[in-house]
Amino acid sequence: MLAWWWLLLLLAAGAVGIRYYLFTITPPSYKSEGLMIVNVKLSLPTGNVYSEELNNFLGTQAALLQSDTVSNRALLRVQLEKPNLPATEVKLHVSVSPKTSIFELLAVGTNSFYVEAWLQAVMDEYIKVKKELVEHTSQSTKTVLKDAVASIGQELQQSKSELIAYGSSNNVVFLQDQGNSAANRLAELTKQRDEFQAELRLLKMLTLDENVDVSQSMVQQSLASSSIIKLGVTQAPASPVGGSDSGLATSQQEAPNAGQDQTQSSLVGSEGEYLKAKQHVAILEQQWKEMNVYLRPEHPKMVALQDEIGRQKSLLEIFRSQTQEQLASRQHALDLQIQNLDGQVEQWTAHAFEISKKMSDYTAIKERIQRLQSTYDGLLTSERTVDMEKEINPESVTILQPATAAVLVPRHITKQLLIAGLLGLVLMVCLLIILRRLDDRPHSLVEVKDLFEEEVLGQIPLISAKGKNRSVPVLMENDDRHALAESFRNLRSSVLFLSPAAKQSRIILVTSAIPKDGKSTTATNLAVMLARSGAQVLLVDADLRQGQIHKAFALAASPGLAEVLREQLDWASVVTQNSVPNLFIVPRGTALSDPGELLAKSVQQKFLQEAGLKYDYVVLDSPPVMAADDVSNLVPYVNVVLMVIRASHTSGRVARAALDLLYLRQAKFLGIVFNGVSAGSDYYYYKYKEYYPPLPPAQS
Repeated sequence: MLAWWWLLLLLAAGAVGIRYYLFTITPPSYKSEGLMIVNVKLSLPTGNVYSEELNNFLGTQAALLQSDTVSNRALLRVQLEKPNLPATEVKLHVSVSPKTSIFELLAVGTNSFYVEAWLQAVMDEYIKVKKELVEHTSQSTKTVLKDAVASIGQELQQSKSELIAYGSSNNVVFLQDQGNSAANRLAELTKQRDEFQAELRLLKMLTLDENVDVSQSMVQQSLASSSIIKLGVTQAPASPVGGSDSGLATSQQEAPNAGQDQTQSSLVGSEGEYLKAKQHVAILEQQWKEMNVYLRPEHPKMVALQDEIGRQKSLLEIFRSQTQEQLASRQHALDLQIQNLDGQVEQWTAHAFEISKKMSDYTAIKERIQRLQSTYDGLLTSERTVDMEKEINPESVTILQPATAAVLVPRHITKQLLIAGLLGLVLMVCLLIILRRLDDRPHSLVEVKDLFEEEVLGQIPLISAKGKNRSVPVLMENDDRHALAESFRNLRSSVLFLSPAAKQSRIILVTSAIPKDGKSTTATNLAVMLARSGAQVLLVDADLRQGQIHKAFALAASPGLAEVLREQLDWASVVTQNSVPNLFIVPRGTALSDPGELLAKSVQQKFLQEAGLKYDYVVLDSPPVMAADDVSNLVPYVNVVLMVIRASHTSGRVARAALDLLYLRQAKFLGIVFNGVSAGSDYYYYKYKEYYPPLPPAQS
């Protein structure tokens, strides 16, 4: 980004120039100031209709002062009062003084007299506009209130008439008494129905014996008090002196029997007979057990007793059947009583609901009348208040200081020019940062390693091109371009020690992603350095469209590789030599527009195989990958591929696409050559020029 420093200065100078030009063509400005203050009282304490919103009051008034309505009315006012003043554009700024309720007005324009008159007109017209707004609001409010009062009054009168009509057809006091009576009667019926339902459920749940026991228990509870009294009267004459234990025991044993007799006599119908028969059978069975201790079963008493027990059990079954029928009749009677009570409950419920609905309608009418009456009274009071407030000045903002005489606004040209220059610099820096973010061209070795996973074999420094063709001369012996020579020696070492030793000779393809990456220069100087190491090197110009290797060695372009691929000449006949020992060159031959078909022929494979057997290294300079598809036909017949990427020139995305394309062709990559590196912290050979001694003078 530092390379673009001149753009920073250019844009800063342009910004300063533009600002100075605007300053020269802009006429001087004048300013006039005025003050307005908020009144202490904004509304009456009597609950008036007119009031102003206090939450955003200051902001609302400032916006009204700057509105087009006030500005246009001020313009017309100045034209009427001072027709000789020419109308000019005036800018108004309104602010509120901190911790106060004072508006500060600042008007700026090119005519001093017009600015003062216009600002004063703005303050006057603002007050006039507010008065008109209040009058319009009051009149509109009064009209609305009057219509509302009439509508509510009519509705109130209708509700009163409805209440009178309802009272004439319904006796409210009588309805209230009926409601209470219906509620009490409904409670009694519900309670009685619940008792019958509980009794019915109990009859259905219990067995015959359990029902009889329950009936006996209920009778015993009712006779408990009378039994206790009778027992007390019986025992009272007995004396501890004149009585005996046997007499006491006899009286105690007779008391329960008497109670049982009373209970049995209290039971009605078959239940009593069934209970008596059951008890009699139990007594006879107990007697049989007692007599069985000392009498044999065949004894006449035992036989007679057994016959009596059989007769009593037969009677017991008869009484059981009768008791079951009596219980069934009782259940049926309870069902009928419950149904009758359900009907009565339903009738009384409907009657109570009807009474409740009538009372609810009456209450709703009364509440509506009360609500309408309250609303009517409030609206009537508000309507009367509006007329009173129209006579009172409700102005909330008044003029504290009229518009002052307009004075010249300081222009501060030096300050404005400095600000313009600074803004220009900031803008250009932001623009360069954005461009740098969008630029994916690697500028240093660190960026290359971040963009690519392939090994970087060497860095070639940036060398200025010379001559008419603007090309970099080939490295010569004792060349004073020490950094360039050392970089290619480093590249040669990487090729010698990192390339796979699959064969005695190695076929190396040098290519790039796009044109002008320096692949031809890299291939040429790499071949020169390999030849100086004592190896037999064949440099082949495989760029049949625009190959330039012959120019670097001042050779003819043809005959060359094109004639060999067209099978016009044998490849050995087109090999030429130059001043570099051990270096042999095959020029491109006659330039072709579409050499893809020739590179696909088998003669190419034969040529490379034979050349690989004769020379230690065969270096091929191919076209760029993204410019032509020729490289795809060469990749299968070479041992390794070198990709040349030029600093600040080759797009990272394009280079990545070229590498992926060659990977699809099964290319064996040796690594990347980073070409055109500027002198910086990532490049190291340029720092040690003083390490190389000066060349000795040539001896004659």
